[in-house]
Amino acid sequence: MNIVLTRETGHNEQLRSLVPEDAHVVEVPLTTTDYFSVGHVDEELRASRDYGTFAALVVTSPRARDYLEVARDALSPDACVYSVGRATTRLLVGEGITVTGESSGSALELSEIIQRGPVLLLGAGVIRDELPAALHKSGLRIAHVACYETRPVALDGEAVVSLRNADVVFIGAPSAWHVAQEFIAPTTWVVVPGLTTGGEVRATHERVIEGWEPSLRDILTTLEE
Repeated sequence: MNIVLTRETGHNEQLRSLVPEDAHVVEVPLTTTDYFSVGHVDEELRASRDYGTFAALVVTSPRARDYLEVARDALSPDACVYSVGRATTRLLVGEGITVTGESSGSALELSEIIQRGPVLLLGAGVIRDELPAALHKSGLRIAHVACYETRPVALDGEAVVSLRNADVVFIGAPSAWHVAQEFIAPTTWVVVPGLTTGGEVRATHERVIEGWEPSLRDILTTLEE
């Protein structure tokens, strides 16, 4: 079984533990991340009319780790913190932050449990508009502050061949799928972390497996049979 891991270099080790031991595994990074300086993000936060009074913080990715301290300075003393995805929750808990609610699939799930605003969204430069739209509809004021941006990687011939020959490809975000999709065969299984990326992939590809969980190894082993 040929398996391609597509997260950025240095971020695929956890995924390696989820694949069958006899699989042939290669890494083909599809995106790269440019991080903004903490000082820049702090300035953006302080420029907000709601600085110091944000009643809710939504952290959309573990990549926001280095910006949590300045983000917390922008919150009101009784603010609630919400996370998108289990990996983000683990990060926040590890940093000693109490998580009020988690979206395990789509970030839109949080719109049903966020009761107070203003709301601070901390994460990528480009985010899906479902959650902001839902919060606006509920009458909550929001501010989106970016701490990083993701750019596509230009693939060389070897990378393209690896994607074309893959039995299984791990895709961690819609931005990664946009890079890979033209090279993925209809028979390839695409493994995604959750509902949001799953929905993006299913728009153009049928074979999708959701969930980066320990049980995934057994599922992939079954595919080999």
